[in-house]
Amino acid sequence: MSAAASLTGTSIAPAARPRAKETLWRLLALALAHPTQEFRDVLADGSFHDAFAAAWWEITGRRWSRPAAPGTLSALEAGYITAFLHGRNGKPVASLLAGDHEELLRGLSRPAFMLNVGAFYSHFGLKAAVEDEGQLDEPDHAAAMAEFMAVLCHLEAHACARGADAGGPQRAQRDFLARFLAPLLDTLARKLRRKPVSGLDPTVAQLLEEMAPWARQQIAELEARVGPFRDLDGPRPAATDVTKDAVKDSGPQNLWG
Repeated sequence: MSAAASLTGTSIAPAARPRAKETLWRLLALALAHPTQEFRDVLADGSFHDAFAAAWWEITGRRWSRPAAPGTLSALEAGYITAFLHGRNGKPVASLLAGDHEELLRGLSRPAFMLNVGAFYSHFGLKAAVEDEGQLDEPDHAAAMAEFMAVLCHLEAHACARGADAGGPQRAQRDFLARFLAPLLDTLARKLRRKPVSGLDPTVAQLLEEMAPWARQQIAELEARVGPFRDLDGPRPAATDVTKDAVKDSGPQNLWG
């Protein structure tokens, strides 16, 4: 994903935590994209882990244990393809596309699900980036979703650095995590736990295993700050005579600023 406009700001104490969150999400997005030589190199020289460990400590107060060194780029690609693209019998062990998991659609059609995902991106001035060979980013891909979370954390940090209200990007983080990204990370970690892929790079495997529960912790932290998540896609009770007028009169609400 690419932002229509870039925001910058000087990091001060109130912005330190959201900037650390931004780093974690950006590094997860890098790890879940198709492997490149550059990604393999930053794994091998330790710079990926140094950056992640510093942000992880800032957020959790826990040390990040460095997994084994990566293999060759070919080995990285082979493990990635087996786990996330084609895998056993032509099917991935755990597709990185949220819309490929029936339990995440929760009764919605895939087009409706994708429209809901896209509404978040368009609200914050984002558009699908055109990559090599004219291929568009898939908005429900875990890497695109993690990058979007990084953008929201960047907006939060920018607001905090200026002493402005950060409620909008915080509510968006809460809602996007609770509805889309946290369930996807849970699903990926669970499926890889059930059917481990021996060739999957250990850094990628560890990131999913650690960041799935961390995403749930982030939801709880955000709810404590800006209120509980309301699942507008979930089942709703039938309106009683007392509430019919309230339901009828309630229009769309802009929770994200």
